[in-house]
Amino acid sequence: MPLTLIRSRSAAATLLAAVLLAACGGPSHSRSPASTASAAPAASAKVTISVARQYQRMAGFGVSEGFGQAKTLMNEPATARQQALSLLFSPAQGAGLTILRNEISADAGFTIEPKAPSSSTARPSYLTLAEVGQDQGQLWLARQIKADYGVSDVFADAWSAPAFMKTNDSAIDGGTLCGVPGASCQSGDWRQAYADYLVQYAKDYAAAGIPLSYVGPENETTIAPPQDGMIMSPAQTDSLMGILGATLARSGLPTRAECCASIGWNYAQQFSAGLEADPAADTATALFTSHGYFVPPGSPLPGWRKPVWETEWAPFGSAPWDPAWDDGSASSGFTWAQNIYTGLTAANLSGFLYLWGASTTGQTGPNTGLVEVKGDSVASSGRLWAFANYSRFIRPDAVRVGATTTGRGLEVTAFRNRDGSIAVVVLNTAGRRQTAAFSLAGIGDAQVTPYLTDGAHQLAAQSPIRMRAGAFTAALPPRSLVTYDLRS
Repeated sequence: MPLTLIRSRSAAATLLAAVLLAACGGPSHSRSPASTASAAPAASAKVTISVARQYQRMAGFGVSEGFGQAKTLMNEPATARQQALSLLFSPAQGAGLTILRNEISADAGFTIEPKAPSSSTARPSYLTLAEVGQDQGQLWLARQIKADYGVSDVFADAWSAPAFMKTNDSAIDGGTLCGVPGASCQSGDWRQAYADYLVQYAKDYAAAGIPLSYVGPENETTIAPPQDGMIMSPAQTDSLMGILGATLARSGLPTRAECCASIGWNYAQQFSAGLEADPAADTATALFTSHGYFVPPGSPLPGWRKPVWETEWAPFGSAPWDPAWDDGSASSGFTWAQNIYTGLTAANLSGFLYLWGASTTGQTGPNTGLVEVKGDSVASSGRLWAFANYSRFIRPDAVRVGATTTGRGLEVTAFRNRDGSIAVVVLNTAGRRQTAAFSLAGIGDAQVTPYLTDGAHQLAAQSPIRMRAGAFTAALPPRSLVTYDLRS
């Protein structure tokens, strides 16, 4: 569910359940005895990779630390903090995530525009990021992961416009931006002022050395929980996006506009269709974003020609922290490996994000993070390693290429990186070991290193395989995820 719900820390689980009902209305690198490179019997399946057949270009994989989570992480013990960030962002020791999603807060004490100007056209008075606690620690985090791991793709979404710009004069409980169709206010039309506010946030980050890739004006606008948010229909959103796009274009920033952080794939279809039908909104929107709740990403958005990212998704509930790889739950690593596979292949996603990277006791739901920080203790989860099998080897600008298999229970994806390396990711959903013969047309000899994740391994490097004339054979353990890293 939305990040908005975390504002009520002690009652998070109860609040999450209520909103759900309303809306429905470190790694091991040692060689393993279970090596996928071991001598295998005759292959029972064929896997064919066609690098000439190309699909979407990848932006990467990521997380958020919004709603004060970055500040909480910043204040954790240094060793735990560094271990958590390494597990999430290190391309050598962790998952190698490359995208960070920020929250643009409208809350008093955290927003850069806490005071209403005299009118919608009057000169605003903005606070600096330093005056709002380094943007609740998000600026600190962005700088840290850029310096330590080279992560430079940071984008930001607002959950709500500042209260004085909305029909309900509040950052919470819904309300609509004044000035969009069907939402007139005595105070005036605040669409341009809101666009200026979002662009100011982007300017602040650029001045701090972290230029934002995208900025978006809304989050899950079809629900109205007692947390930050707005109600905006597709037509109302369209009327804002053209203004935001033009304002960003005048700013001289590299930042582009994205939309619409819809709650699930059913609403994504509605909002993307609305943008396509409005020329100004369509021109302005460089990226479409949606979440995976209720209706997960399982199909392309009809008619949408630009990149699509899934930017928030996690299970919720009262179950304790679940680090399992394959326990049949919505939190398990195996489940998330399947979610990623489906999103990349069925919805052609260019970006795939989990909710939080690091969750902390008392601050987040038990399974809403890929790692858990408890004082000096940091624990990884099976879902972290599911992400790692994709994100460490599928780097920004990689292109998904053709991949087919005759193997029952094998789910295969393949990607070609800019450096020429190829990542073939295979999820064996069967409860038995399978042997596959891999064929890559147009590729000659290469060194293949398998990386295994299952109930006993966390992205464990296996004995190398020599690919000759574009072919090699490998065995896949039952209920496992294996990435084959191919390098000439």
